[in-house]
Amino acid sequence: MVPSLALQTSVGTATPLAVAGTAALFALFLSLTAHLAARNVLGDVPVRDAFLVGPLPAAIAVVAAALELPSLPAVALALAVDALLVRTVYDLDRRLTAGVTLIHAVVSVILGSILFSLYVLALSAPG
Repeated sequence: MVPSLALQTSVGTATPLAVAGTAALFALFLSLTAHLAARNVLGDVPVRDAFLVGPLPAAIAVVAAALELPSLPAVALALAVDALLVRTVYDLDRRLTAGVTLIHAVVSVILGSILFSLYVLALSAPG
């Protein structure tokens, strides 16, 4: 018998602390993936720069989810803000900005999928 997975709570039960924790963890995750993307495209870059890139797209995603806004416009806005931050923080031209932003999105999706899959696998383990 497989235990049920409660991946979402009912509407209205999220506490402010839970939302803040989710936003902080997502900002940390996006900062890590921004650093991986920047290192992949630009070479050796300071990790502190990535901490300037991650929080705002994370905040956009958390606010959009909390307010139950449509996903596609929220993702488009988060990607546009991500590109603007990458361009500003790393002082890049359009072409390199597009490369870093694309790699950041790809790395975020891949690493997020792996971590989520491991989480679901751990929850479905017997015992």
